[in-house]
Amino acid sequence: MRIVVLDGYTLNPGDLSWEGLRRLGELTVYDRTPPPLIRERTAGADILFTNKTPLLRETLAELPGVKYIGVLATGYNVVDVAAAAERGIVVTNVPAYGTDSVAEMVFALLLELCRRVQVHSDAVRAGDWSRSADFCFWRSPQTELSGKTMGIIGFGRIGRRVAEIASALKMRVLAADVHRQPPPPLKEFAWADAPDLLRRSDVVSLHCPLTPQTEGLINRESLRLMKPEALLINTSRGPLVVDADLADALNRGQIAGAALDVLRTEPPGPENPLLTAKNCVFTPHIAWATRSARERLMAAAVANLEAFLAGRPTNVVSG
Repeated sequence: MRIVVLDGYTLNPGDLSWEGLRRLGELTVYDRTPPPLIRERTAGADILFTNKTPLLRETLAELPGVKYIGVLATGYNVVDVAAAAERGIVVTNVPAYGTDSVAEMVFALLLELCRRVQVHSDAVRAGDWSRSADFCFWRSPQTELSGKTMGIIGFGRIGRRVAEIASALKMRVLAADVHRQPPPPLKEFAWADAPDLLRRSDVVSLHCPLTPQTEGLINRESLRLMKPEALLINTSRGPLVVDADLADALNRGQIAGAALDVLRTEPPGPENPLLTAKNCVFTPHIAWATRSARERLMAAAVANLEAFLAGRPTNVVSG
């Protein structure tokens, strides 16, 4: 059985082991695979793994021997799952591996907006503190989170973990979700619809999946609902946000700031208006990428393939 990993570098840049997959078949791992090379590199393969390499209908039609596709992520929109099902190909993903890592990144981004640690560290290194006439100084407003309202759009595993951390910081929590499962036991929690949540929140954190209903959720109209002192955090999916609308809102001071780990196009082109917008902090889609989370992802990917080979596939996705 031939196993091909099309783009393994982000999961394993060298600090993990592929041995779990290697013991299940003849394994070939590519760091990256440009779309024109997919057919050549997957010739004769039974099993494919992809993270971001697209496997679309026309590509799958050229891969007659493939029986299984493992997505090395939670989001699986890189695979045409309907076309895969028509060809009898099982597609799986890996949910839940990054819950804590992503939730922690939400607060790393939020605290950077509130306290601007890097700005002040750079100022000290530049000698500003040494030259100061006072024992302290600040280059930006210093904002306390206690008593503020955290609005969470999408209240699945990650959203709930974000709520728990926010509650530990003495924040009130509002949540919006089409599926209202019993919430965790938080001191100050309430459900809200999305427009009401946007109006009432000091911080809005996005944790919903990308669907036709959620694409462009944060746009010119929804941004107008937010407080001028509000902050937006997106560690979920880039296309939830209309880039130009958010950039305009930031530049006009309609909201106070944004922190984004994801963008509509990744990597972004230099023309993306958010790259020059005021009070916008970025990280390059790394909320998921702690070693602990990647170890869980690798183990789950191996377990998914083992289950498939045993005739009991798990974490199967469909269109």
